[in-house]
Amino acid sequence: MVGVGSARAGQDTERTRIRYAYRLLSVVCLASLMSGISNSSLTIALPAIVSGLDATPFEASWVLMSFQLAHVTLMIFFGRLADVFGRRSMYLTGVGLFTAASLAAGVAPDVGLLIGCRVLQAIGAAMIITNSAALVTAAFPRRLLGQGLGVYMASFSLAQMLGPTVGGVVTTEFGWRWTLLLNVPIGVVCLLWGLRVMERVPRSRERVALDPAGNLLVLVGLGGLLVALSQSGSTGWLDPVVLVGLAAFALAVPVFLVVERRVAFPVVDVRLFRDPVVGIGVLSGFLGTMSRFAVVLLMGLYFQAAQGDTPSEAGIKVLPLAVASIVSSPGAGLLMRRVRARTVAALASSISLVGMVLLLLVIDVRTPYWLLIIAVLVIGLGSGGFVPANSTAMLQDVPPDRLGITNGVRLMAQSSGVVISTAVSLTLISLPLPAPLRGQVLEGSIAQLSPDALGDLVTGFRWAFGLMAVMTALCVLTSLVGRRTAAPAGGPPAVAVDDN
Repeated sequence: MVGVGSARAGQDTERTRIRYAYRLLSVVCLASLMSGISNSSLTIALPAIVSGLDATPFEASWVLMSFQLAHVTLMIFFGRLADVFGRRSMYLTGVGLFTAASLAAGVAPDVGLLIGCRVLQAIGAAMIITNSAALVTAAFPRRLLGQGLGVYMASFSLAQMLGPTVGGVVTTEFGWRWTLLLNVPIGVVCLLWGLRVMERVPRSRERVALDPAGNLLVLVGLGGLLVALSQSGSTGWLDPVVLVGLAAFALAVPVFLVVERRVAFPVVDVRLFRDPVVGIGVLSGFLGTMSRFAVVLLMGLYFQAAQGDTPSEAGIKVLPLAVASIVSSPGAGLLMRRVRARTVAALASSISLVGMVLLLLVIDVRTPYWLLIIAVLVIGLGSGGFVPANSTAMLQDVPPDRLGITNGVRLMAQSSGVVISTAVSLTLISLPLPAPLRGQVLEGSIAQLSPDALGDLVTGFRWAFGLMAVMTALCVLTSLVGRRTAAPAGGPPAVAVDDN
């Protein structure tokens, strides 16, 4: 009887733990949806913001890139602070800050203040994102961890893909400010639910181990590159600001690598890359993000600038990309029950390459929507399957004490891909146009001009999609190389797989 009682007590404890894990997951997913939709919705709302605040092309691009740069720079920083001050406190502080910054951004009277509020949003988002996977990993039993991580990753991917559609409809019906103000009630609900659900965790007594030099070098190097890319479209590559930005990037990269080898707690632990599975996973994730993230941004601008659509129409037109990604993401999880994760990543990136090449071949002012959307659907199917497969392939065999820093490096690489992809894409699409017309791309008004201007604009889109096709091809190659270094089919199960 004692044994039966102990077994029942153990079952009750397990059920209680699982119930808590899914309640925690609901908080994490809600915050991920809020931050993801907010950021991606502005890709569609950008022309309305340019018009409403009379922003220059340089200022308009930094409405997006200020968030991305601050987010990349601070991810590892807040991940380290969370180990000392507690993940619950850091997470809920991030939710509160993101909510307050969204309110301030929604009422910002000029573009400078809007960019400042976007930086505050990025600080809150960094507190949220760097703790999300760790909270889920700590809450779920090992046998259900794959399900928990799969749902979390799906919620974040869903938010990034649905954001443009939500942003388009909200901008057309209520104005661009509501793409930011919409976060406020969601954030309040998430904060209150998190305060109720999340368990208090004792703070660590360890001292804060930071790498200020590494964080500063990331900011200088990546910031210099972004300034150069965003400024070059309007002033040319020989402009002093562009040259200084490129020089800052070129100098910061080697210095960063030297510094990171010598400090005790680096922003990026370069020793991780001695493991080929981790190194290839990080590179594949960077290339995959470079090639897929800007598709939503570019297609939203294409429908508005080249075809004269409203933000609502453009947002609805890119919705199939989200649908395809939503379908393929859990499908990849099911496939990984029978096929190695790296094989699934290689297959998914190959599908994305087919869609990217098709889009590159058919895009034109007169291309029918159904043909464009076939290419976009194929890209969505591939990108939705690649993210969980590549993440699983990289994290499945990492020791528990290295999981946090490895996941942080993975997220930092992907976020770097997002910010560089945004800067390069916005530069390339306007480059073939005469200088006086380049600002009208982000205003969405090129469609009102001559056929010659539209032809130049389409050429710019082809350049951008051509670059993304090259990035996707490189992603396929790295995934195939990674497949050779992955664990054999009979090896350990993947993180994102339910062992039941």
